Amino acid sequence: MLSYVLVTPARNEEALIERTLASVVSQTVRPTRWIIVDDGSTDRTAAIVGVYERRYPWIMLVRCPARADRSFASKVEAFNAGYDCLAGIAYDVIGNLDADISFEADYLEFLLSRFERDPGLGVAGTFFVEDGYDSSRDSFEGQTHVAGGCQLFRRQCFEEVGGFIPHRAGGVDWIAVTTARMRGWKTLAFREKAFVHHRRLGTAERGVLASMFHTGQKDYYLGKHPVMQLPRVLYRMTKSPVVLGGLVLWAGYAWAWLRRRKRPITDELMDFRRREDLAKLTRIVRFTLQGRSRDKFYLLE
Repeated sequence: MLSYVLVTPARNEEALIERTLASVVSQTVRPTRWIIVDDGSTDRTAAIVGVYERRYPWIMLVRCPARADRSFASKVEAFNAGYDCLAGIAYDVIGNLDADISFEADYLEFLLSRFERDPGLGVAGTFFVEDGYDSSRDSFEGQTHVAGGCQLFRRQCFEEVGGFIPHRAGGVDWIAVTTARMRGWKTLAFREKAFVHHRRLGTAERGVLASMFHTGQKDYYLGKHPVMQLPRVLYRMTKSPVVLGGLVLWAGYAWAWLRRRKRPITDELMDFRRREDLAKLTRIVRFTLQGRSRDKFYLLE
């Protein structure tokens, strides 16, 4: 079995992090090292992790100074602080693990087995469920996108893509996974397992509609063409909050487009994304004309 390490940035997660801790310590194959980075929490996050650190020698708590706000850029900085602690440790796979998820005891062993079976697999994960949401059914991303809640990278792949790129608007996990595909690696979310996300995606410090607006902005920053954004908006209109969620998503995209802020991705990556989007749109049209739009095969690579 391949060896693996985990890095978990955590900020003010006292209500949820113990579920993550319990999931990892119960794994049938445990990590060589798990670095949990307390990113300036003002609650009992560090104290809870400390109990497990004393009990399990392969868990290491790293403390970062308090920050003025919570952003995706600061999350990457916290991850990198944990990543630096892995210098000199031998491992085959590195995992980016959020502090608000849980999963079955054989979850990580299952993902490691997929890396062993396929040397070309660069990033692996699963779909996820949360309150009223199932990413295998409700997401517009497809099977080649690996959700940021739990992403396992083959070490060589992670080093080739340059790790995570900090950007306040987010999308750091998407950039890493898409760059991996652009570099020729396979990236897959497997259906056989799922993790549970115990907080609605993107709502750590904002409401649902604010999260939708932010997601629209992020779609612009990450290079999504407006022609491809339209079916995403229409699809989102069918999900709760019905119609309004899609309109807010479009408003966020339009606002970012009007402001024309600098994107955190290269022209090469944006071109690659748009070629993938065009192929996806072609599948949507073809399957819709065939009366197969409901089966969602168009979302899979």
